[in-house]
Amino acid sequence: MSLRARIAGVASLSVALAVLAAAIGLYLAVRSDLRGEVDSQLRDRARIFTSARIPPGGFGRPPRDRRFKRPGKGFPGSVQPAPFGAASGYIQLISSGHVYVPGGQGRSPSRIAVTAADWSIARHGGSGLSNRRVGSTPLRVLTVGLGHDSAVMVARSLSDVKHELHRLLVILGLIGGLGIVLAALLGALVARTALAPVARFTANTETLTGSLDLSRRLEVSGSDELGRLAESFNATLDALEGSVVAQRHLIADASHELRTPIASLRANIQVLGEADRLPPEEQASLREDIVAELDALTALVGDVVELARGAEQPVTMDDVRLDEIVQEAVGSARRRGGVTFQLDLDETVVHGPADRIARAVSNLVDNARKWSPQGSEVEISLHEGVLSVRDHGPGFAEADLPFVFDRFYRADGARGLPGSGLGLAIVRQAAESCGGFVEAGNAPGGGALLRVGFGAVVESPKYSRV
Repeated sequence: MSLRARIAGVASLSVALAVLAAAIGLYLAVRSDLRGEVDSQLRDRARIFTSARIPPGGFGRPPRDRRFKRPGKGFPGSVQPAPFGAASGYIQLISSGHVYVPGGQGRSPSRIAVTAADWSIARHGGSGLSNRRVGSTPLRVLTVGLGHDSAVMVARSLSDVKHELHRLLVILGLIGGLGIVLAALLGALVARTALAPVARFTANTETLTGSLDLSRRLEVSGSDELGRLAESFNATLDALEGSVVAQRHLIADASHELRTPIASLRANIQVLGEADRLPPEEQASLREDIVAELDALTALVGDVVELARGAEQPVTMDDVRLDEIVQEAVGSARRRGGVTFQLDLDETVVHGPADRIARAVSNLVDNARKWSPQGSEVEISLHEGVLSVRDHGPGFAEADLPFVFDRFYRADGARGLPGSGLGLAIVRQAAESCGGFVEAGNAPGGGALLRVGFGAVVESPKYSRV
């Protein structure tokens, strides 16, 4: 079922339930009002008899003629108005175990069957309302005790009430049916009108996704839900376009960087094919160059793969000891010699991927060692979760500072040095994957200063030794 059909169905059902509830409420209210009016008239009619003085012995024995044209002692001979079922009601008296029907109520007034409840009211007093039926005529009967073992029964026909209620029920049914049909039509119209912007939005998104043109955007109109949805979709397209552009640049830059070592390897291998013409010393140097080029090519491919993972969620996130990672990276750099390291490390635990953090710290230390003069000192500190690495090399040119952490970016002075320009880009990616930051600048007195944060410091960590 489509969304439009569901909205129209819900709207129609809601109106139908509202109409049904209103009809039921109106019907019950009218019935209660009509019944209440009948009961009020019965009480007014019975008040004439309850205010009369009843003889101590009751009304006496009734005459032989059951229509009571000759009343007994104290018995009302007739009542007015006479028509049975008229607004004044039908009167019937009970006294001392006998039933009296006064005259003046038609030629052959029908007697209402007396129940045990009526006899009890005659003996003990009180009053009671009940629904009776005489033949096909429904009645509302009020029985009121008169004292001295007597009671009066006043009845009113409910035929008019039932007729009015039946007519009201028919009218309500017609109105309710028309209301439901109208609600269905209006529900379909409202659903169509309300979903028209959604249909246009869907058509636009299908056009965008079908053309694969990431530069196109949806038109944002208004600040309603659809406007915010369009803005969110455009933001998603922005992120997707940025990711695609970044991947394309990465592939293009990687292709460019790979050409040089591959071309060098090809040339060396071709020369190696005629190695019998070369002196042994040149053959050995040629083999060393090939191995070095292969190592550089392997490192470049590894860096490209690492960067291609982008901001992908790491498989394993854990609490890691950042100070221990720094010590291990420095220990590995010390074995290569050339520079000394001065450490000032606080015990620090961060939450993130241990392998990426270790790779980033190693790149920072190797970068400082590469740019430090022979025999100089590299200062490394770790305080409040911020790792600072300062060397005593030439530092950064002011024009290079905004691009230090970009992929494949190499300053003019680094063109002839080994490396691909991906080391610091990997540092930034690792820091950002942990919610951290990177900063590059020049230290007072000369040399480069790199500051990296790997997210918030864990207060109560479970240490992970790396």
